[in-house]
Order: sequence, then C-alpha cells, then structure tokens
Amino acid sequence: MADEEDQESKTESPSEKKLRDAAEKGNLPISREAPLFATTLAFYIYFVFFMPQGVSKLFQTLKDFMEKPDQWVIGTGTDVISLFVHLGWAMAAMLGPALLLFMILGLTQSFAQHLPSFVLDRIAPKPERLSLIAGLGRMFSLPGMIEFGKSLFKIIIVAVIMFISMRSQYFGTLDAMLSDPQIIFVKLNDIVREMLIIVLFSTGLLTAADLGWQRYHWYQKLRMTRQEVKDENKQSQGDPVVKARQRSAQRDQARRRMMNNVPRATMVITNPTHFAVALRYVRNEMDAPIVLAKGQDLIALKIREIAEENNIPVFEDPPLARSMFAQVSVDSVIPPIFYKAVAEIVQRLYAEESKKKRRLR
Repeated sequence: MADEEDQESKTESPSEKKLRDAAEKGNLPISREAPLFATTLAFYIYFVFFMPQGVSKLFQTLKDFMEKPDQWVIGTGTDVISLFVHLGWAMAAMLGPALLLFMILGLTQSFAQHLPSFVLDRIAPKPERLSLIAGLGRMFSLPGMIEFGKSLFKIIIVAVIMFISMRSQYFGTLDAMLSDPQIIFVKLNDIVREMLIIVLFSTGLLTAADLGWQRYHWYQKLRMTRQEVKDENKQSQGDPVVKARQRSAQRDQARRRMMNNVPRATMVITNPTHFAVALRYVRNEMDAPIVLAKGQDLIALKIREIAEENNIPVFEDPPLARSMFAQVSVDSVIPPIFYKAVAEIVQRLYAEESKKKRRLR
C-alpha cells in the first residue's frame, strides 16, 4: 500500500541525471523475450541453410564407417583416438555453424538493447534477495504477473502450433511412415520448418511488445516526486540560501576593493548625494579616464567622504553622474560618449591646480 501511494506521488518525469545514474548502476530496461527470439532465429537459419548439408556429411561419414570397417584399423589406443577425432570433426562441422549463429545473434540482441557495461553493484550479494516475503511480493506483483502471462502465452502458442501442424499433416505423415524412409525426413523437415516460422513470428511479436512494456515500466519506476526534483536542483545548482550568501560575500568584497581604490582617484563626480563615480586620469599614464569606484546612496556618500579625507576634488554633475553610474563598469575605461563631458571637468581640475600653484608662488 505504501509503495502504491509513493508511486502515485511521483508525478514528475525523471531528470537526465536520474536516468544517467540508473544507467550507470545497470538499471536499464531489458526484455527477457529478446534472447528467445534470437535463439529461435538462429535455429531457423541453421535448420534451413546449414543443417541439411551438415547432417548429410555426418551420415556419409557414418555410412563409410559402417559399410567399410576394414578401412578403420583398431589395434591400439592411438587408432581409437584417431577414430574419435575423425568423428568429432564430423560432429563439429555439423554443429559448429549452430554454435556460431547462437553466439552472434545472442550478442547482437544484447548489444541492440544496451551497450555492454560492467556494473559491480548488479553482481554484489544482497541479503534482501534471500527474503521469502520479498520474493513472494515480487512473484505476485504486477511485473511478476506480466512475466507469468508471457510464459503462459508462449506455452499456449507452442501447443496450438503443434496441434495445428500435426492436425493438418496427420494423414500425410501416416502415408510417409509407410513409404520410403527418406520421404519421412522430408515430411518432418517441412513440419518443423512450418512450426519454426510460426514460433519465430510469435516470439517476434512478443519481443516487440515486451520491449515497449519494459521501457514504459522502467520509465514509470524512475518518475520523481516534486520534492525529489527540488532536492536534485539544489544539489546540481546549489542551495539558494548558500548561493545568496556567496553573492553577498562577493558584493562585500568588491565594495571593499572599490573603497580601497578611491584614494587613488583624481576626481569624483556626484549627483550630489545619490550617485558618485570616482575617476583616475593622469595625462602621461593613460589615454582616457578609468572608473575606480561607483556607488549609490550610502556607498555614494562613503565614496565622497573618502574623497574629502584624501583631498580629492569632488565635482557635482547630476546628469553625468547618473549616466556614468548606469553605463560604465568598475575598472574599465569610460566610453567615448563621455569624453567631452569628462574633458571639461579635467580642464576645470587643471585650472584649479594652476591657480593653487600661482598662489603658492
């Protein structure tokens, strides 16, 4: 009951991270019917294209052995081993293509579903797998009932195929049994081939349906609750509270650095109280003024206070102060649009410095 309620609360699609984590743990949708289909297909290919020739060669070898025993001298243990090796090679020539087909198609169906990966967690022993209650729960769960239904479907299909094939071929088989033995093998070959085609078609349909169901069931099990989505976003992007504190610390650090740069300024442009921009311009050192600090309200007042403490000229120009505060970044050169306005202030600054020098003389 708790599992059903928990599943109902999972209303959100799984995130890319959860899908990736599931794949890394080996939790992937795998159809158990695909190996059966691959095996049936391999046997059908072998039965149609390789088995007749292989059986013919094996029968010819046995026929030579039975009809011409004088060709096989069995006097020592080496002769016996030689005989068994010869028969073994004949058997291998007949069964080798079958083993190769089973291996190739088995690997193909596995790779077609998922690329191979080594996951230690999948083979690690887990005590909960030994629980009888948990085992019964898996047996009578929805996936367990579906697996039982698929097995029952396969049994019924095979039984129906056997019945239909033998019923349609009943009288023909009886006639073949009373005729030449070679006709019996031809008749049996036709019956088996017909059965294999129907079984192959049935398992193909079952495999396609099972692949879709496994994919759907796997995706549903990985669905997330809204709280899980929020927790994952916090883990991937960081806790909003922590990030806010980090941003606050970065702003404080930048503000302190600006205040430390104010004493190096050669002029400060103010609003006069709401905005303040500290500039540095030395004719022989730079081509254009650089913004060392800027601020609004309390920070603007602090910039002005530091400027007055260090005898830095303060010029009141509200439009220029507001525009530069909005458009110019700290530690950057002012844009050309402000050259004319700032040049006028620089001229006023140099004129005042010239007056002070003449007074001192």
